Amino acid sequence: MRTVIQSILALAVLLLAYLLFESIQEPIRFNREVKKRETATIQRLKDIRTAEEAYRTKFGIYTENFDTLIHFVKYDSFSIIKAIGSIPDSLYNLGVTEKKALEMGIITRDTSYVRVLDSIFSISYYIDSIRYVPYCDTNQFFLGATELLTASKVKVKVFEANVLNKILLHGLSNQLIINYSADREKIVGFAGLKVGSLETSTNNAGNWE
Repeated sequence: MRTVIQSILALAVLLLAYLLFESIQEPIRFNREVKKRETATIQRLKDIRTAEEAYRTKFGIYTENFDTLIHFVKYDSFSIIKAIGSIPDSLYNLGVTEKKALEMGIITRDTSYVRVLDSIFSISYYIDSIRYVPYCDTNQFFLGATELLTASKVKVKVFEANVLNKILLHGLSNQLIINYSADREKIVGFAGLKVGSLETSTNNAGNWE
Protein backbone atom coordinates (compact mmCIF):
# COMPACT_ATOMS: atom_id res chain seq x y z
CA MET A 1 0.00 0.00 0.00
CA ARG A 2 2.82 2.35 0.92
CA THR A 3 4.45 1.68 -2.46
CA VAL A 4 1.21 2.53 -4.24
CA ILE A 5 0.85 5.79 -2.31
CA GLN A 6 4.46 6.71 -3.01
CA SER A 7 3.94 6.03 -6.71
CA ILE A 8 0.81 8.20 -6.77
CA LEU A 9 2.62 11.01 -4.95
CA ALA A 10 5.54 10.74 -7.36
CA LEU A 11 3.19 11.00 -10.33
CA ALA A 12 1.43 13.95 -8.70
CA VAL A 13 4.75 15.72 -8.20
CA LEU A 14 5.71 15.09 -11.83
CA LEU A 15 2.32 16.36 -12.99
CA LEU A 16 2.60 19.52 -10.90
CA ALA A 17 6.14 20.08 -12.17
CA TYR A 18 4.94 19.69 -15.75
CA LEU A 19 2.00 22.06 -15.20
CA LEU A 20 4.32 24.62 -13.61
CA PHE A 21 6.75 24.29 -16.51
CA GLU A 22 3.93 24.73 -19.04
CA SER A 23 2.55 27.75 -17.18
CA ILE A 24 5.95 29.40 -17.65
CA GLN A 25 6.63 28.22 -21.19
CA GLU A 26 3.23 28.91 -22.77
CA PRO A 27 3.50 32.72 -22.54
CA ILE A 28 7.07 32.52 -23.82
CA ARG A 29 6.00 30.47 -26.84
CA PHE A 30 3.03 32.78 -27.37
CA ASN A 31 5.18 35.92 -27.36
CA ARG A 32 7.67 34.32 -29.73
CA GLU A 33 4.91 33.38 -32.17
CA VAL A 34 3.27 36.81 -31.88
CA LYS A 35 6.55 38.51 -32.79
CA LYS A 36 7.06 36.22 -35.80
CA ARG A 37 3.55 36.76 -37.16
CA GLU A 38 3.47 40.49 -36.45
CA THR A 39 6.82 41.06 -38.16
CA ALA A 40 5.60 39.41 -41.37
CA THR A 41 2.20 41.12 -41.17
CA ILE A 42 3.67 44.58 -40.62
CA GLN A 43 5.83 44.17 -43.71
CA ARG A 44 2.80 43.16 -45.77
CA LEU A 45 0.80 46.13 -44.47
CA LYS A 46 3.69 48.37 -45.48
CA ASP A 47 3.56 46.82 -48.95
CA ILE A 48 -0.18 47.47 -49.15
CA ARG A 49 0.47 51.09 -48.20
CA THR A 50 3.16 51.38 -50.88
CA ALA A 51 0.81 49.97 -53.51
CA GLU A 52 -2.08 52.21 -52.41
CA GLU A 53 0.10 55.32 -52.52
CA ALA A 54 1.26 54.40 -56.02
CA TYR A 55 -2.37 53.88 -57.07
CA ARG A 56 -3.30 57.31 -55.72
CA THR A 57 -0.35 58.91 -57.51
CA LYS A 58 -1.77 57.64 -60.79
CA PHE A 59 -5.52 58.00 -60.23
CA GLY A 60 -5.92 60.53 -57.41
CA ILE A 61 -7.85 58.11 -55.18
CA TYR A 62 -7.28 54.96 -53.15
CA THR A 63 -8.98 51.66 -53.93
CA GLU A 64 -10.84 49.34 -51.57
CA ASN A 65 -10.58 46.40 -53.93
CA PHE A 66 -7.59 44.04 -53.82
CA ASP A 67 -8.28 42.77 -57.35
CA THR A 68 -8.04 46.34 -58.65
CA LEU A 69 -4.90 47.06 -56.63
CA ILE A 70 -3.12 43.87 -57.69
CA HIS A 71 -4.04 44.34 -61.37
CA PHE A 72 -2.70 47.92 -61.21
CA VAL A 73 0.64 46.86 -59.75
CA LYS A 74 1.00 43.90 -62.14
CA TYR A 75 0.04 45.51 -65.42
CA ASP A 76 -0.01 49.31 -65.18
CA SER A 77 2.92 51.68 -65.62
CA PHE A 78 4.19 55.15 -64.75
CA SER A 79 5.26 57.64 -67.40
CA ILE A 80 8.65 59.29 -67.03
CA ILE A 81 9.22 62.53 -68.92
CA LYS A 82 12.86 63.45 -69.47
CA ALA A 83 14.12 66.74 -70.90
CA ILE A 84 16.73 66.36 -73.64
CA GLY A 85 19.07 69.28 -74.11
CA SER A 86 19.60 72.39 -72.00
CA ILE A 87 19.02 76.13 -72.16
CA PRO A 88 22.23 78.03 -72.97
CA ASP A 89 23.33 80.50 -70.28
CA SER A 90 22.95 83.39 -72.73
CA LEU A 91 19.25 82.61 -73.22
CA TYR A 92 18.71 81.61 -69.58
CA ASN A 93 20.01 85.03 -68.48
CA LEU A 94 17.51 86.61 -70.85
CA GLY A 95 14.70 84.84 -68.99
CA VAL A 96 13.98 82.10 -71.50
CA THR A 97 11.88 79.51 -69.66
CA GLU A 98 11.76 75.78 -70.26
CA LYS A 99 8.37 76.18 -71.91
CA LYS A 100 9.76 78.77 -74.30
CA ALA A 101 12.83 76.64 -74.97
CA LEU A 102 10.54 73.77 -75.90
CA GLU A 103 8.68 76.02 -78.34
CA MET A 104 11.98 77.15 -79.82
CA GLY A 105 13.16 73.57 -80.22
CA ILE A 106 16.20 74.12 -78.02
CA ILE A 107 15.16 71.26 -75.75
CA THR A 108 12.83 68.35 -76.33
CA ARG A 109 11.01 65.91 -74.07
CA ASP A 110 11.11 62.16 -74.24
CA THR A 111 8.47 59.99 -72.55
CA SER A 112 9.28 56.50 -71.35
CA TYR A 113 7.33 54.06 -69.22
CA VAL A 114 8.24 51.88 -66.24
CA ARG A 115 6.05 49.11 -64.84
CA VAL A 116 4.54 49.87 -61.44
CA LEU A 117 5.74 46.52 -60.08
CA ASP A 118 9.36 47.25 -61.06
CA SER A 119 9.08 50.79 -59.74
CA ILE A 120 7.77 50.14 -56.22
CA PHE A 121 8.76 46.53 -55.55
CA SER A 122 10.78 44.21 -57.77
CA ILE A 123 10.06 42.00 -60.73
CA SER A 124 10.25 38.94 -58.46
CA TYR A 125 7.77 40.28 -55.90
CA TYR A 126 4.70 38.01 -55.69
CA ILE A 127 2.05 40.72 -55.71
CA ASP A 128 -0.87 38.23 -55.66
CA SER A 129 -0.04 37.39 -52.04
CA ILE A 130 -0.44 40.98 -50.84
CA ARG A 131 -4.09 40.41 -49.88
CA TYR A 132 -3.38 37.47 -47.54
CA VAL A 133 -2.52 37.65 -43.84
CA PRO A 134 0.77 35.78 -43.20
CA TYR A 135 0.44 32.41 -41.42
CA CYS A 136 -3.35 32.58 -41.77
CA ASP A 137 -4.06 30.33 -44.77
CA THR A 138 -6.54 32.15 -47.04
CA ASN A 139 -7.62 34.85 -44.56
CA GLN A 140 -7.44 38.28 -46.18
CA PHE A 141 -6.81 41.75 -44.82
CA PHE A 142 -9.72 44.15 -44.59
CA LEU A 143 -9.21 46.91 -47.17
CA GLY A 144 -11.31 50.07 -47.32
CA ALA A 145 -11.13 53.49 -48.94
CA THR A 146 -13.26 56.61 -48.64
CA GLU A 147 -13.22 60.40 -48.57
CA LEU A 148 -13.35 62.43 -45.35
CA LEU A 149 -14.26 66.05 -44.77
CA THR A 150 -11.86 67.67 -42.33
CA ALA A 151 -12.77 70.34 -39.76
CA SER A 152 -11.48 72.94 -42.23
CA LYS A 153 -13.88 71.59 -44.90
CA VAL A 154 -11.13 69.99 -46.96
CA LYS A 155 -11.90 66.67 -48.66
CA VAL A 156 -9.21 64.09 -47.96
CA LYS A 157 -8.84 60.68 -49.57
CA VAL A 158 -8.05 57.93 -47.03
CA PHE A 159 -7.65 54.16 -46.93
CA GLU A 160 -7.25 51.50 -44.26
CA ALA A 161 -5.96 47.94 -44.23
CA ASN A 162 -6.17 45.86 -41.08
CA VAL A 163 -6.38 42.44 -39.45
CA LEU A 164 -7.71 41.57 -36.00
CA ASN A 165 -5.59 39.59 -33.54
CA LYS A 166 -8.21 36.84 -33.37
CA ILE A 167 -7.41 36.14 -37.04
CA LEU A 168 -3.69 36.90 -37.00
CA LEU A 169 -3.04 34.79 -33.90
CA HIS A 170 -5.41 31.91 -34.64
CA GLY A 171 -4.38 28.57 -33.20
CA LEU A 172 -2.69 30.07 -30.14
CA SER A 173 -4.08 30.20 -26.58
CA ASN A 174 -7.48 31.86 -26.74
CA GLN A 175 -7.10 33.45 -23.31
CA LEU A 176 -3.68 34.85 -24.15
CA ILE A 177 -5.08 36.28 -27.39
CA ILE A 178 -7.90 37.96 -25.44
CA ASN A 179 -5.45 39.39 -22.90
CA TYR A 180 -3.03 40.58 -25.57
CA SER A 181 -5.81 42.16 -27.65
CA ALA A 182 -7.16 44.01 -24.61
CA ASP A 183 -3.71 45.44 -23.90
CA ARG A 184 -3.18 46.49 -27.53
CA GLU A 185 -6.59 48.13 -27.68
CA LYS A 186 -5.75 50.20 -24.60
CA ILE A 187 -2.43 51.28 -26.09
CA VAL A 188 -3.25 51.88 -29.77
CA GLY A 189 -7.05 51.74 -29.88
CA PHE A 190 -7.28 48.64 -32.09
CA ALA A 191 -7.11 44.94 -31.24
CA GLY A 192 -4.88 44.07 -34.16
CA LEU A 193 -2.59 45.62 -36.75
CA LYS A 194 -3.63 48.28 -39.21
CA VAL A 195 -2.29 50.96 -41.51
CA GLY A 196 -4.20 54.12 -42.41
CA SER A 197 -7.65 55.01 -41.12
CA LEU A 198 -11.19 55.42 -42.44
CA GLU A 199 -12.13 57.62 -39.49
CA THR A 200 -9.36 60.19 -39.28
CA SER A 201 -7.16 62.00 -41.74
CA THR A 202 -3.71 60.57 -41.03
CA ASN A 203 -0.41 60.27 -42.84
CA ASN A 204 -1.21 56.58 -43.41
CA ALA A 205 0.89 55.53 -40.45
CA GLY A 206 0.64 52.03 -39.06
CA ASN A 207 -0.48 51.50 -35.46
CA TRP A 208 2.87 49.83 -34.75
CA GLU A 209 4.77 53.02 -35.63
